[in-house]
Amino acid sequence: MPLISDSCLDQLFRNARTHSAWLDRPVADDVLRQVYELMKWGPTSANGNPGRFVFVRSREAKERLRPALAPGNVEKTMQAPVTVIIAYDLIFYEKLPKLFPQAPAMRELFAKNPQLVEATAIRNSSLQGGYLILAARAAGLDCGPMSGFDHAKLDAAFFGTGKDHEGCDEEFFPEGQVRSNFLCNMGYGDPTKLRPRNPRPEFDEACVLL
Repeated sequence: MPLISDSCLDQLFRNARTHSAWLDRPVADDVLRQVYELMKWGPTSANGNPGRFVFVRSREAKERLRPALAPGNVEKTMQAPVTVIIAYDLIFYEKLPKLFPQAPAMRELFAKNPQLVEATAIRNSSLQGGYLILAARAAGLDCGPMSGFDHAKLDAAFFGTGKDHEGCDEEFFPEGQVRSNFLCNMGYGDPTKLRPRNPRPEFDEACVLL
């Protein structure tokens, strides 16, 4: 028996949809903070939490995002109340003495192995992006996760230096330290614009019991 109600499972999974059209309804800062406070409890390797999240809301910030977007993603992203850049920190291991104090040697293990750092950061920031989507749904928001953008252009605009770095916190985003993973539009979706739902693989198509 599930420990949460069927209606909660519907909200998180069965009735939740990927949205591309949005109602003209802002998302309060407090709601975004609530979303993070929920998602931060999801597990990551060595509790490293390499995910970094940029909540792009203002028109100015959206315009900085526009040149990096694939043509098919421009309109829905400009319309969305929030676009979250799910990114990862390549020196996340510097926080391990605080986040994973039971294993002091873990920081040095990552510091000496850049391939392990990148693989761990990409995998776990992807997990954290999934937690973010579930937390947003739990908070009553709709989501539209997507790829379809130029990583180099986005990273230059939001995590780079010089004129493209204006408006960002240089202490939070040092040059070359943070890189984009994927995007997620977020807000209150327009249910009248949804298409029929596509099927998913059945258990026997995707799973094996050993």
